[in-house]
Amino acid sequence: MAIHYRTRGFILKKEDLREADRIYTLFTKDFGKLELLARSVRKIKSKLRGGLAQFWLSEVEFIQGKTYKTITDTNLIDNFKNLRGDLKRLAVAHRIAEVLDNLVKGEEPDERIWDLLKKTFQRLNNPTLKVSHLPLIYYYFFWNLLSILGYEPQLDVCVSCQKKLTPENLYFNFEEGGVICGSCFGKIKSELSEQKFVGLKSCQPEIIKLLRLLLRKDWQTLTKIKIASFYWKSLKDISNNYYSYILNQ
Repeated sequence: MAIHYRTRGFILKKEDLREADRIYTLFTKDFGKLELLARSVRKIKSKLRGGLAQFWLSEVEFIQGKTYKTITDTNLIDNFKNLRGDLKRLAVAHRIAEVLDNLVKGEEPDERIWDLLKKTFQRLNNPTLKVSHLPLIYYYFFWNLLSILGYEPQLDVCVSCQKKLTPENLYFNFEEGGVICGSCFGKIKSELSEQKFVGLKSCQPEIIKLLRLLLRKDWQTLTKIKIASFYWKSLKDISNNYYSYILNQ
């Protein structure tokens, strides 16, 4: 007799399979990231449809099949209606799901990731959420996920000379996972190959301060500060480059 497992999970993505089946990727409280098969779920009369939709939080029951873990029952917990009715919020949810799916490998529960994901979706669903705070929600999730996974950057001292950083001529070193000072950058610049030079990017002191707030999980302060569009672009570049470096390791 097959063993039935039950857990709660956020539905990150779905992929159609055969004529009526679908594969769902969830991050669950008890098992971490799972890929689960829902048989015949695309049929109108499927009993599973009521608990399976992207970006829902649902309780799922599944068994281990020969090829796939197969869903046998679902129960909707939260459909995050304010998120689903807003294209801008949905865009952030898609980015979060993509990052989580790409960076988290294997089936391993992690209470810290679960709590981070839960708080992130609750913020995205908050009816009083300001549009200006949407990028903050994504970067808050992104950098704190990196921290949990062991990629938190060194932001207080130069990763090269270990001296305390001063607010001038700073560079993010993706390979070393932190910031180097202008003095160290000048010393190694002539020794860098073109490939290595790509792994370094100028980083304004304001971005370092913002990253520190994100990693301190100081949400209240983050929502009170005004961030110029120029710094949003810089934060995006640093985040995307570090993300690409981690994925290509």
